[in-house]
Amino acid sequence: MCLAFGLCWAIYRNAELTLILTIFAIQTAFLGVAAWRTLLLAASLHPPAPVAAPESLPRYAILVALYREAEVAEQLVERLAKIDYPTDRLEGFLILEDDDEQTRAAIEKITLPSWLRVLVAPDGAPRTKPRALNFGLAQVSGELVTVYDAEDDPDPRQLREAAARFEADRSRDVWALQAPLRIRDRANTHSPFLDRQFEVEYASLFEVTLPGLARLGLPFPLGGTSNHFRVDALRSVGGWDAYNVTEDADLGFRLWRAGGRLGVLESPTHEPPPGSLEHWLPQRTRWLKGYMQTWGVHTRDVRGLGWRGGISLTMTLGVAIGSAALHAPSIAWLLTTVLIAMAGGLPPHTPTFAMCVLAVGSLAAWVNAAIGCRRAAKSYTLADLISAPGYWSLLSLAFVHAVWRLIREPFAWDKTRHFAEVKSAGVAMAGREPG
Repeated sequence: MCLAFGLCWAIYRNAELTLILTIFAIQTAFLGVAAWRTLLLAASLHPPAPVAAPESLPRYAILVALYREAEVAEQLVERLAKIDYPTDRLEGFLILEDDDEQTRAAIEKITLPSWLRVLVAPDGAPRTKPRALNFGLAQVSGELVTVYDAEDDPDPRQLREAAARFEADRSRDVWALQAPLRIRDRANTHSPFLDRQFEVEYASLFEVTLPGLARLGLPFPLGGTSNHFRVDALRSVGGWDAYNVTEDADLGFRLWRAGGRLGVLESPTHEPPPGSLEHWLPQRTRWLKGYMQTWGVHTRDVRGLGWRGGISLTMTLGVAIGSAALHAPSIAWLLTTVLIAMAGGLPPHTPTFAMCVLAVGSLAAWVNAAIGCRRAAKSYTLADLISAPGYWSLLSLAFVHAVWRLIREPFAWDKTRHFAEVKSAGVAMAGREPG
């Protein structure tokens, strides 16, 4: 608020100078982001050291919050049943909402593994995933717990790797581990552009950014699934914030405030992309709205974060919010400048510093994406590189939606619809969206 007031006052006093300084500040910030991405890339070159399997595996719990997921219920149970962990040391809970009769009916037709059972969360508000997870957490009797989503296909040995890494941490200050999420190609997709760019985005985030942050010993926003926790540590911070629509991002920084550290795993979880714009936009709107909530909560008192936590919060959530707001306007400004010059028969005015910022920022993003894709065993082509700015511009549309929803419905949960996958030539792929 003070910043906005100061900017308005500066514009009133000297609009031209204020505009020049504002543009320079934005350009400098973009260079800072490029340098940050380069640092994370360098840090991520050193993967976590191998760890030995523990002599005795701890009791492990799996939480899956479901709402209107009848279509994928059978698929989910099949995948959970493949998890390679001693069944006498495993417990799992499918957490349903009280009024979700369709999902309950679908699960009743399925033979569940002996260690997996259904919980029905009592009616109440807010109707969010973190509220359901907190209800499930209260039932957990083991030492470790993980969260999966309805559409997930986790590596069967992921729990074993997490248990080994927790056991290897003799100081017991690693409280959470994040597995990499990898996007699986959707069969007969109607949204190849969004699916492909979403896949690249995930590769950059989970194969480069988060490993780099973990290597530097910094906090980071957890993914919404496939994060593993020490149960006592998770309970000590009160579990998940039921009112935050990106409870995962918030929790990573709350664990850091309480004295915990975060790490990463190598065993992945595969997911399908959200699909067409009608599915992608609500999901991204919710993410950005949740980032704004988390930013507001953790910047009210930055003392608990420390300078390292503050930098990480700024360079992850802060940059995600700011970039989403600026991508489309920046690209529109550049295109407008070029088109006006062309219409007037003049060479476009291209300030050297501005072009350097554009080149360096784009190069850093593209390099991280290419290396992330390589680590995830995905291709990265020239077409992906050229089309990326179009995807970045869509983030600005989601940003506008997120601001509006934050004002009007701050705790409303925009649910992403999940589709059952079909099997083709022995390979599971995401099912076709409704036409």
